[in-house]
Amino acid sequence: MRAVVQRVLSARVEVDGQVVSQIGQGLLVLVGISESDTKEDADFLCRKILNMRLFVNDKTGKAWDQNVMQKNFDVLLVSQFTLYGFLKGNKPDFHLAMPPLQAKDFYSKFVEAVAHSYSKDKVKDGIFGALMQVHLVNDGPVTLQLDSRKPGDENNHNSSS
Repeated sequence: MRAVVQRVLSARVEVDGQVVSQIGQGLLVLVGISESDTKEDADFLCRKILNMRLFVNDKTGKAWDQNVMQKNFDVLLVSQFTLYGFLKGNKPDFHLAMPPLQAKDFYSKFVEAVAHSYSKDKVKDGIFGALMQVHLVNDGPVTLQLDSRKPGDENNHNSSS
């Protein structure tokens, strides 16, 4: 699994001009699922997203000290199959992404796992497979990439926490 994590002041997802989900301060996470991803990949990404220390500790003033849960901030997850795309010449190829029917169930379980690990009220998501417009106010800007697999190794899970 891959994720692009953005620290935001606010974010929202629109479909057909209607807001389907929105958050205040927290994390906007674009989530890509590969054809070979497993529950272990999802567990790793869930842990990382919720425990990344991307926020200032208001009591001490220390930067990069608190995670989204400690701050009681929101998380907006958005499925993004294009994170597993690459160019063949000038044309995008997405064959490494999990097929849509399988990915929909996998993504749904991932959203549930993040909500269960944190708070159902604090975790939102877009609409899987929809043409979405994602609006955000990036805070910093702070944008990081996560990958559940070690670079170049499609069979081993990244075990670092």
